[in-house]
Amino acid sequence: MSRIRSRGNKRTELRLIEILRQYKITGWKRSQNVFGKPDFVFWKERVAVFVDGCFWHRCPKCYRTPSTNQAFWNSKMARNVARDREVLNVLKRGRWVVLRIWEHQLVHAGRVAWRINHALHKGFKRLETGKKT
Repeated sequence: MSRIRSRGNKRTELRLIEILRQYKITGWKRSQNVFGKPDFVFWKERVAVFVDGCFWHRCPKCYRTPSTNQAFWNSKMARNVARDREVLNVLKRGRWVVLRIWEHQLVHAGRVAWRINHALHKGFKRLETGKKT
């Protein structure tokens, strides 16, 4: 567990950077001072992108509770999921478009790029019209 890094993870953040560059998606910044510390922020469109590891954020498709110390892991993961939900609610109240991408989804670069472009268009359209979407 001590080897798992919170930043610069090749399977998540660095892979998404490759996808953003491959599909020429620009305007993103990292390590921005936004509630919940999104991995990528598009300020102009007010879009926050989180790249969630399947284990640490309890992916409904991939997550398996470790066989040892289950009480600890169940408690830990419940706190992680609750924090993710709180971050989502706070950002949405602040009129952000929030996009969560699971680690296992990064193998489908085209789908991920489409979702990001869709979120960017949605964020821009919401700001342009002044409506909540």
